[in-house]
Amino acid sequence: MNTLTLALPIGIIALFGFFYFVPIGLWFQSGVSIGWGKIGMVKLIIMRVRKIPPKMMVDGIINLHRAGLDYVSSEELETHFLAGGRVGKVVDALIAADKANIDLDFKTATAIDLAGRDVKEAVATSVNPKVIDCPREGKVSAVARDGIQLYAKARVTVRTNIEQLVGGATDDTVIARVGEGIVSAIGSSDTYKSVLENPDNISKAVLSKSLDAGTAYSILSIDIADVDLGKNVGAHLAADQAEADKKVAQAKAESRRAMAVAEEQEMVARTQEMQAKVVEAEAEVPKAMADAFRKGNLGVMDYYKMQNIQSDSQMRKAISKPDSETTDPSKENSGK
Repeated sequence: MNTLTLALPIGIIALFGFFYFVPIGLWFQSGVSIGWGKIGMVKLIIMRVRKIPPKMMVDGIINLHRAGLDYVSSEELETHFLAGGRVGKVVDALIAADKANIDLDFKTATAIDLAGRDVKEAVATSVNPKVIDCPREGKVSAVARDGIQLYAKARVTVRTNIEQLVGGATDDTVIARVGEGIVSAIGSSDTYKSVLENPDNISKAVLSKSLDAGTAYSILSIDIADVDLGKNVGAHLAADQAEADKKVAQAKAESRRAMAVAEEQEMVARTQEMQAKVVEAEAEVPKAMADAFRKGNLGVMDYYKMQNIQSDSQMRKAISKPDSETTDPSKENSGK
């Protein structure tokens, strides 16, 4: 009884392991679909041991065989899977390319897939071109020659270039180049009115620059979807320049005023210096008169005549002054 109890689960496990490692259903499916001997039982068991999903390989080989692409072997699919590729997308891409008469071989398809590109989407884009918004969000800002700002948004229709898909630039490069072309086209326009009247001129100018060179796409058309009027950048710049010139002129005027004030103060200082020299010279006069008295060069009568002359000069100065200066209350009060 104990022997039968142990043998039953062991038999179930062994049976499950047998059907797991020996996929009889896949072997029968492949034999019926593509012929006996193309994918043998031993090969399916080896796939299981190498941790390669046999169903994926069998389905891929069957689909390729039905599409007439018998040149792809199961070994090549296994190698691509072990390299980290997506076998299902490669198989679908090869079939779609063959139906659309696109020259795509297995080596190129696996290279595109291993490069991280979606090879199935690339083939679909070759058949059905896609539209890229430029820019993705918002609008491109540019200024015409008359100083008016414009906002533009373009729609770029592209088709995948299979030959340049590996190593070619992606959507971001196309968007950047188209945006640069729009800015250049608007900037070279004489007035904003010409841009608003004929927005197709922008498309023609951008298309003529071969912006798809070195990219994974071929640009079919560039259509200006929307153009909006912005602010008068030229007027703002002129106003800012005028304000800056005003500040510069004010600074120069203030500098000249400061120099004039400094020069005036310098002249006042010089005047005071000269007056001090005059007072110093006048102080020497009594000394000279005293010395003349001692030496006998000046008499008493000469001294009195000089005093009379000084008194007469002072009287004339007092008479020549205005009345406001002679009758100034502040002077009278200060005198009291």
